Amino acid sequence: MTICTQERENLFGEVINHVGARHASPAYMKLNVYGTIITSVWRQIPKHYYVDLDIFQIMPDHIHFVIYINNHTGEACLAPTNTLGSIIGSFKSECTKQIRTAMNNPKFIVWQRNYYEHIIRDEDDLNRIRYYIEQNPKNWGGTLLRCDEEDVRGRACLRRQACLRRQDSGDRVTS
Repeated sequence: MTICTQERENLFGEVINHVGARHASPAYMKLNVYGTIITSVWRQIPKHYYVDLDIFQIMPDHIHFVIYINNHTGEACLAPTNTLGSIIGSFKSECTKQIRTAMNNPKFIVWQRNYYEHIIRDEDDLNRIRYYIEQNPKNWGGTLLRCDEEDVRGRACLRRQACLRRQDSGDRVTS
């Protein structure tokens, strides 16, 4: 899963020692107060839904994570629906509520509409995705890119490098 902030605003903190930085230590994400809210809400998801949480990475303007939805047939459900849409909707809603309170801005828009999802088909796919998520802070370009949504069809979060290439070459990015 990938969820992006509204207009790709750097909202959750900063990446330290990213690809453009000259430091020997590994890159990491230094969370601000809004990033810690995201982490806190993320950890609460299993208390409301039948899910298992896997890898999770907050970036300045988006988050990546892997989540397993469990089917508990015949048991009382913690939440009315255990669908991906309801889980993400609830997550985004609770994060928004807490960030607006922290900002003292009841109308602030935190998230872009929708999210990017990918169904993991096998162990190789899972390992590739985990690696991509783990490497995200290291590969952070350090600049906010505003890709034309028409070009990337809403997949701007996963297309950062393609957008850089497009800006350099003038090519159109497709998904």
